[in-house]
Amino acid sequence: MRCSLVVRAFNEEQHIGRLLEGVRHQTVPDVEVILVDSGSTDATAAIAGHYGATVMHISPAEFTFGRSLNLGLAAATCELVAIASAHVYPVYPDWLERLLKPFADPSIALTYGKQCGDENSKFSEHQIFARWFPEESTACQSHPFCNNANAALRRSVWKEHPCDESLTGLEDLAWAKWVFELGHAIAYAAEAEIIHVHEETPRGVLNRYRREAMAFKRIYPEAHFSLYDFVRMASANIASDLWHAARQRVFWRSALSIFWFRTAQFWGTYQGYRRSLEWNWQLRQTFYYPHGMEMFEKPVPREVEPIRYNE
Repeated sequence: MRCSLVVRAFNEEQHIGRLLEGVRHQTVPDVEVILVDSGSTDATAAIAGHYGATVMHISPAEFTFGRSLNLGLAAATCELVAIASAHVYPVYPDWLERLLKPFADPSIALTYGKQCGDENSKFSEHQIFARWFPEESTACQSHPFCNNANAALRRSVWKEHPCDESLTGLEDLAWAKWVFELGHAIAYAAEAEIIHVHEETPRGVLNRYRREAMAFKRIYPEAHFSLYDFVRMASANIASDLWHAARQRVFWRSALSIFWFRTAQFWGTYQGYRRSLEWNWQLRQTFYYPHGMEMFEKPVPREVEPIRYNE
C-alpha cells in the first residue's frame, strides 16, 4: 500500500528532519512526501529536499491552514493521503501502516492517530493530549472530531469537498463535520502514535485558542463562551491539573505553567467566542471540560520497537 504525506511548514528546520527521518523508517514503502512551505526563511525547504520531498510554496499573504492543505492534497498522487504537522515525529515504524489500516473499511473517509507531548511539553498540554487521544482505538467514532497534526484521508472524498480556506483554524474539524454529516465514517487509531512538540509562550497559547475559538464559532454558529464559562472552566482545569500533577509528584515543577497555560487557553477561548450565541454541549464536553479526579489510562505496551533517533 502506497500513500502520500502532506506536511505544512513555516521555519521548522529544528523539527522537520526528525519527522522525515521517521518516515524513512516506516513499514509503508515509497511514501510520497509533499512539503507546503509558507515562506520559511530558514533551512526548512532545503532539509525537506534533502529527504526527497516535493517542496511547494505558498506566500504568507495567501496562507491559511485550509488553503495550504488543499494545495498539498491537490499535488498528491495517491488515493490515501496522510497529513502531519512539521513539528511532530512518529514513535513507531508502523505509524503510517496503523494510520491507514482503517481504510480497509470502505466507509472510512478519515482517520487520525494518537498524539503525545515530549519532555518539554507543559503539564497541561499533556493533559489535553490524554483527553483527546485515548489509549484505545475506535473503529467508527460517534462524533465529528479529528486533528490533522496526525491524520489521513481519502483523496477522492476530499475532491468532493476541499478544506475550508477561510477558517482561522480547525479546518480539520470542519472537514470531519462535513464527512460525518454525509454519512462517511471516521476512525481513531491509537497505535498510530506521534510526538507533538509545542514550545509556546503564554501569548502563543492565548493566540492559538483564540484563533481556534473564532473558527469553532464559524463551524458551529450557535456557539457561545461567557465570562462565567472562562472563570468556571479555567478554575476546574487548573484544579484538575494540579491534582494530577500532585499524584504524579511533579506539582512544584508544574504548578506555575498550569496556571498560565489554562488561563491563556480559556481567556483566548473567551475572546474568540464572546459575540456568539449557543454552544453544542457534547463538543463543549470533548474540548474543554477536564477529566474527573481519576488517573489517566496507562500507555498500552507494544511489541514493536520504537524508532531510534540520533540526538
